[in-house]
Amino acid sequence: MQEANRFEYSPIVARPPLKLPDGNRVAVWVIPNVEHFLFDRPSTSITAVTTSLVPDVLNYSWRDYGPRVGFWRMLDVMNKHGIRGTAALNSDVCRFYPELIKAGNEHGWEWMAHGQNNSQMFTKLGEDEERELIAHVIDTIHDSTGKRPRGWLSPALTETVNTPDLLAEAGIEYTGNWVNDEQPYSMKVKSGSLVALPYAIEINDIPAFLDLKQSGEQFARMIRDTYDVLHEDARDSARVMAISIHPFLIGHPHRSKPFDQALQYIRDKGDAWFATGSEILDWYRSATA
Repeated sequence: MQEANRFEYSPIVARPPLKLPDGNRVAVWVIPNVEHFLFDRPSTSITAVTTSLVPDVLNYSWRDYGPRVGFWRMLDVMNKHGIRGTAALNSDVCRFYPELIKAGNEHGWEWMAHGQNNSQMFTKLGEDEERELIAHVIDTIHDSTGKRPRGWLSPALTETVNTPDLLAEAGIEYTGNWVNDEQPYSMKVKSGSLVALPYAIEINDIPAFLDLKQSGEQFARMIRDTYDVLHEDARDSARVMAISIHPFLIGHPHRSKPFDQALQYIRDKGDAWFATGSEILDWYRSATA
């Protein structure tokens, strides 16, 4: 089955209206990407000057700021607003940074499987190799966190043509890989079921800060403007807003302050249901049953 046949075209204006719990308009889920990077290969970088070097100490240590410092500042901001994260979790984090798992569990976070690490993509995997890797990731997260992940986000949202089928086969119930909607929708898989939840590639600090060279204030303005428009659009049918963040970016002081202010803006405006991925999935299933 090819990816183009994974779902039907469905214009959002022609769908039956969806209503959120307690009269809210917008379901907001915050997705901290909690990741591990390999030392001997290139990955997300703040500068291209040293990316050809092995090891690339500059960019590796810049990313390593995330689990050492940035995660904890990000956690403080989210706790201030009573927001439970749905962490996109590399299973290698369970081995290298167990303190992050402990902290997330203490604050009621959900763990969404995010591959083994963020240095290895999925696009060139054979079917059996991919099946084995998915099982390893799920089992590792289950053993470490005490909870079997219900959701999946691939590293860099990469897939093979088999990925949705293999995720559903492994018991994964939702994926954030497809960023083409503002409401959940069901995907076509060979067995079981799989729902696409709206993830964000624009309200996402990597493209915002590294590709578009935005400031923390500009990113916060994007968050506020997005919520304003979705709030208005949701007067007739609910919307889902994802905020995708990375501790090695949003956790820096000059970015965490405007991020804090953007979350406060959403809370002050009202009608937001801050939910986890699984909570949104369960609501959607109930609303469309």
